[in-house]
Amino acid sequence: QANLMLFIMEQASLRDLNEPLIDHAEGQFFLNEAFKIIMEEVLSNGTDVKQKVCEWKEPEELALLLDLGVRETGEPRDKLLQRVRDVAKYSVKTSHPHFFNQQYGGVDYHSLAGRFLTEALNTNLFTYEAAPVFVLMENEVLRGLRQLVGWTEGDGIFCPGGSTSNMYAMNLARYQRFPEVKSQGVWALPRLSIFTSPESHYSVKKGAAFLGIGLDNVIFVKVDDRGRLIPEDLDEKIELSKSQGAVPFLVSCMSGTTVQGVFDPLDHIADICDKHKLWMHVDACWGGSVLFSKKHRHLMKGVDRANSVAWNPHKMLVAGLQCSALLLKDTTNLLKQCHSANATYLFQQDKFYDVNLDIGDKSVQCSRKVDCLKLWLMWKAVGSMGLEERVDKAFIHARYLVEQMKKREGFQLLSMPEFVNVCFWFIPPSLRGKEGTEDYQEKLAKVAPVIKERMMKQGTMMVGYQPLGNKVNFFRVTVFSPLLSQKDMDFFLDEIERLGKDL
Repeated sequence: QANLMLFIMEQASLRDLNEPLIDHAEGQFFLNEAFKIIMEEVLSNGTDVKQKVCEWKEPEELALLLDLGVRETGEPRDKLLQRVRDVAKYSVKTSHPHFFNQQYGGVDYHSLAGRFLTEALNTNLFTYEAAPVFVLMENEVLRGLRQLVGWTEGDGIFCPGGSTSNMYAMNLARYQRFPEVKSQGVWALPRLSIFTSPESHYSVKKGAAFLGIGLDNVIFVKVDDRGRLIPEDLDEKIELSKSQGAVPFLVSCMSGTTVQGVFDPLDHIADICDKHKLWMHVDACWGGSVLFSKKHRHLMKGVDRANSVAWNPHKMLVAGLQCSALLLKDTTNLLKQCHSANATYLFQQDKFYDVNLDIGDKSVQCSRKVDCLKLWLMWKAVGSMGLEERVDKAFIHARYLVEQMKKREGFQLLSMPEFVNVCFWFIPPSLRGKEGTEDYQEKLAKVAPVIKERMMKQGTMMVGYQPLGNKVNFFRVTVFSPLLSQKDMDFFLDEIERLGKDL
């Protein structure tokens, strides 16, 4: 009787069970209206140089304005559409030509169409039966990227960001050297050591901590005055690590450092990795796209000798977040051996198709978004030649910006850029000619933060700054968006001058 009463009460509290909870007509109408707002606020106003990059609000004001709390009952359509408009209005417009803040930005409309499509399909990329189109597509896109590296065979996977790609490489290198780690854990291993540049991405340290290798076992190799890893010091530090009882197993080198855009000498590093039988990983998350360019691919000479390469097409190629590939030379199915858990509810071995197409066991994830479609659709639209043109144009813009800086008073380069990272100090009039004074560096360090605050609050543009070693805060501008023109380079310099002339 109690169960019957509960059933009756449940029935009374629900709508007619023969009717769906979602009203398709209402939902589609809302979606259409929301798309109109996206097109207007994000893709029209958000790419218009006459509009602001951001509508700055202090956190307390923004939280109140957005009314972020959720409630017991839903809101009417008009109010929800206003929510959509507010989110678009007060978000940073990363597609704006004057967004220089990170190494992603701009917009490619073919890629964006792919992103819309994958979100609508809501596909999980783990088995062929669930994602037949995308299993085949991912394999083909990875094959195309591997060919640019110089490999005719190999493996790979799309990861949720470059940090994860770098951690995958670390895990695979350890597993290849010590396969017992998968069953016995880290207690059964010797003390391992990793070698990298002090200008490498912080994910090397994060990965060492996450995998139980330890921050103290990440050994930083000396770099030259441009920031390139010195192979001779790498060799010495490997020998020293061995003499101290550690087991070196991986060198993580850079192709396009985050700050200065430096490329390590891969061929020389490969010689040392061969000598000591170490896994060579290339973090090319930022610089990998030079492989599309006949003029600039020499920067990664020797990459074909690596064991693994991390590459983020969502950066320089503007494929859209997230699009991060880990590429492997391995042909022994190491990815699957290292990560598989053989879940029988998902990866049954008696399926009616080739179970090698069930690629989900290569990943440490179960749910995995489709990241290949955005790159595939863009690549199909413009071809390799179109992507090469984008890379070459970015170099042209960087050179133009540097040449214009040299003509203006107050702009001081850290060094001539090797890539499309232009790092510089702006010296305001009050500090010019006072380089030798005692408090010069202290005052110079305050210039970039103040200019950054002003540009953010006025919404005119966004550019990052940072210190590096003994160098005080300087600006780092990266120019690669296909929406950029030389007028935008001139605006950038004019705006830095305008915002900093009274400091």
